[in-house]
Amino acid sequence: MPSNKLMIFSAPSGSGKSTLVQYLMQQNPDLAFSISCTSRAPRGAEKNGVEYYFLSPEEFRQRIANDEFLEYEEVYTDKFYGTLKSEVERLGAAGKVVLFDVDVKGGVNIKKYYGDRALSIFVQAPSIDELSRRLHARGTDSEEVIQTRLDKAAYEMTFAPQFDRIVVNDDLDQAKAEVLRLMHEFLDK
Repeated sequence: MPSNKLMIFSAPSGSGKSTLVQYLMQQNPDLAFSISCTSRAPRGAEKNGVEYYFLSPEEFRQRIANDEFLEYEEVYTDKFYGTLKSEVERLGAAGKVVLFDVDVKGGVNIKKYYGDRALSIFVQAPSIDELSRRLHARGTDSEEVIQTRLDKAAYEMTFAPQFDRIVVNDDLDQAKAEVLRLMHEFLDK
């Protein structure tokens, strides 16, 4: 039986969103991660079809032209992110609750598309300073890339009020407990 519920997680880079999404996936076997597409190169040990579907900017543009995306965004020049409609349909048909880990504009757009079928959660770091510390600690990006991400994070935080819930990730254990509670509340209604 197809699932008709979806959960959307969005946040500025470095807020801990992916850690919280992975935690929820471990807690509930009915959740299925919607793998997004991106035109950026893989980072670290990322693998195609696991963290993302990696496409060239040209392939991404062709899929946009073919109307294959539920949502997409050109986040930086030639750096696209998007959610394939086929991915959401595939997971829903398998009876899974689709879990999205998307940028803020994508999160707002998916929420608009699905309305009350979706719970949108904005994960926020306690401050830009803490975000900077986390991005530097990752060790995956240059100083220039980190500064670009911090500038973007300040802008992305203005989207928080458009989400159903805001979770401030200043204490990981508390944030995990909060997203677990929100998930149960949403799926049990």
